[in-house]
Amino acid sequence: MKRIIIICEGETEKEFCSTILYPYLAKKEIFIQSPLIKKSMGGIVKWDELKKQIENHLKNDSGAYVTALIDYYGLYSKYQFPKWEEGEKEPNKNRRMDILEKGMLENIDEKIRHRFLPYIQLHEFEGLLFNEESIFYEQIPEKELKGKKELSEIFITYNNPEMINNKRETSPSHRLERIILGYNKIVYGNILAEAIGIEKIRDKSPRFNEWINKIEKI
Repeated sequence: MKRIIIICEGETEKEFCSTILYPYLAKKEIFIQSPLIKKSMGGIVKWDELKKQIENHLKNDSGAYVTALIDYYGLYSKYQFPKWEEGEKEPNKNRRMDILEKGMLENIDEKIRHRFLPYIQLHEFEGLLFNEESIFYEQIPEKELKGKKELSEIFITYNNPEMINNKRETSPSHRLERIILGYNKIVYGNILAEAIGIEKIRDKSPRFNEWINKIEKI
């Protein structure tokens, strides 16, 4: 049996881990726990606080691996993540995430870092939900689907949902708020993720897929 602790930025990510990732990985004999970021109980914190939680999990449970499900959207220099300035100079967003993740790994105590899998979701967890346009029509009542034109334009513009960008007005979560009347992150995130299924999410989102591959190989 393999065990992994996935530290979640918020309730939406925690629900995704509980309802989608847990049964999927359990079939592969990998069992997960998904605590929230302890300092904030939901919401990003400074790296030193997150590092403290990561190292505490690693030290207190020598049989478990640790990773995190946090968004690049909403990360700023004030959170003092390792290699932040170096990463911001890199225009390619995938390589930028690689730089930041390398910085996270190298900043963890070298005695226990071999059980840490650094991960930052590009750009935002909600981006993974833009997988198939038809799923929105199947799962969301027509009267609540108020942003059909914007929805269609997103799928025309982006083949990879992870590249939906991170400005406030164009981030995935803010797009969903405009597209779905009464949008609730946890409720609708779970509805859409379940309807899509983990395999389709992996097919469309290469960085997310790579992260799951690493978890499967522990």
